[in-house]
Amino acid sequence: MRLWPRSLAGRTAVVLLIGLMAVQGIGLTIHALDRLELQALVQSREIASRLFGLWRNLVMLPPDRRAALLAEFELPAGVSASYDAQPAVQPGMPPPAPEVMQRYRLQGLGPALGPPRIRPREVLAAALPGQGFLLSLRMADGGWLNLRVQPPPPRPWHSETFLAAFIAMSLCAALLILWGVRRMTRPITELAAAAEALGRNVNAPPLPETGPSETARAAHAFNTMASRIRRFVEDRTQMLAAIGHDLRTPITRLRLRAEFMEDEEQRRKMLADLAEMEAMIEATLAFAREDADAEPAVRFDLAALCQTVLDEAADAAPDRAEALRYAGPERLSATGRPAALKRAIANLVGNALAYGGAARVTLSVEGGMARIAIDDDGPGIPPAELERVFQPFRRLEDSRNRETGGTGLGLTIARNILRAHGGDVTLVNRPEGGLRALAVLPLAGG
Repeated sequence: MRLWPRSLAGRTAVVLLIGLMAVQGIGLTIHALDRLELQALVQSREIASRLFGLWRNLVMLPPDRRAALLAEFELPAGVSASYDAQPAVQPGMPPPAPEVMQRYRLQGLGPALGPPRIRPREVLAAALPGQGFLLSLRMADGGWLNLRVQPPPPRPWHSETFLAAFIAMSLCAALLILWGVRRMTRPITELAAAAEALGRNVNAPPLPETGPSETARAAHAFNTMASRIRRFVEDRTQMLAAIGHDLRTPITRLRLRAEFMEDEEQRRKMLADLAEMEAMIEATLAFAREDADAEPAVRFDLAALCQTVLDEAADAAPDRAEALRYAGPERLSATGRPAALKRAIANLVGNALAYGGAARVTLSVEGGMARIAIDDDGPGIPPAELERVFQPFRRLEDSRNRETGGTGLGLTIARNILRAHGGDVTLVNRPEGGLRALAVLPLAGG
C-alpha cells in the first residue's frame, strides 16, 4: 500500500494537513490542560455549595424528616451523605491537606455555614486518597451528618462541542489547503501537458501567459522555446525540400543518359543506383515533412485498417500471401490520423516481410490501449540493436543489399507517427524464434 502520494500537489497537501493537524492538536491540548484548573475549581465550588445547602436544609427540618431529605437530595458526582449516630471521622485519621481545605472552603467552616443558630456544634475532617475527604458535622440533637467527598478526576475532553469544533475546523482547513494546493500546482500540470503536446505536435497551441508573475514568466519561456523549435523544424523541412527538388533534375538527366548506354550490365546497375537514390530522397523528404501532423484526427476502424495493410501487402507480393495473417476483432473504433497510422503499420509489416519472411498481425485491447503485435519468422535482431534500429538511416550490416532494399527510415517514421498519437513501438525477440514489433496506440487518440 502506497501512502506517500506521487504528485507534487498530493505531497504538498499531505505535508500541510499533517502540520495543521499537529499544530491544532498541540494548541487544543494546551487549551484543555489550562481548563483542568478551572474545571477543578468549578467542581469544588459546586460541591461546597451543595454540601452547605444540604446542611442548612437538614438543620431547618425536624429530625424525623432528615432521612427523607437525604434520600431525595441531589448530590454531585462523587459525593455521598448519611445521617448517623456516630461520626465517620475517627481519631487518628489524617486531616485534609491545606489546599484541599482552601479549595472546598473548609477553613472557617462554621461561619461559612451561616449564623450561630445553624452552625454545627462540632466539625471533624479526614483526608481520603487523592483530593477526597471525609466530613462529619454534629447537629444540635447529637446526630452526625457524614459526608464522603471523592470528586471524579477532571475530564478536559468530555465536551461534545469541543470535538465538533475540532472536526469542523479541520475540515475547513483541509478544504482550503486542497483548493490552494490545486491552484498553485495547476500551472505545473498545464506546463507538463503543453510539453507533452509539443512533443506530439510541433504546432501545438501556446500556453496562456497569465497568472502570477512566476507562472507567466515560465509560460513565456516555454512559448519562446516552442517558437524556436517550430522555426528550426520549418527551416530544416524547407532546406530538405529544396535539396530534394534540386536533386531530382540531375537524377532525371542521369537516368536519360543511362538509357543510351550500350553496355547493358552497366546501364542496369546505373538505373538501379538512380532508383535507390530517388527512393532515399523521397523517404528523407517524407520523414522531414512529418505529413502526419497536417492530417486531421478522425474516428476510424483500426481493425479494418490493419486488414487493408495486409491485403495491399499481399497484392504487392502474391507469392507471400500465405505468410500474411490477421487475428483480432472484426471492428475496433479509434481516433487518430488514419493515413499516417496506415503508413506506420505498413512500414512494420513491410519490414517483417522483407527481413522475416512473414507478417502475422494480432490486434487486441488492454487498458484503453490498442496493441498491434506483428510477428515474423526471421533470425531476429541482436539485443544491443533492438533500440538502435529506430535511429534514422540505421540498418543492420547483414541487410545492406539490393534484394532487401530500404533506406533505414521505415522504423523511424513508424515510431514518430505512433508517438505523435500518444503511443509507441518496440521490438523484441520471440523465445520461439523471430521478431515481434509491438505497437501500442490509445483508442481515444493522442
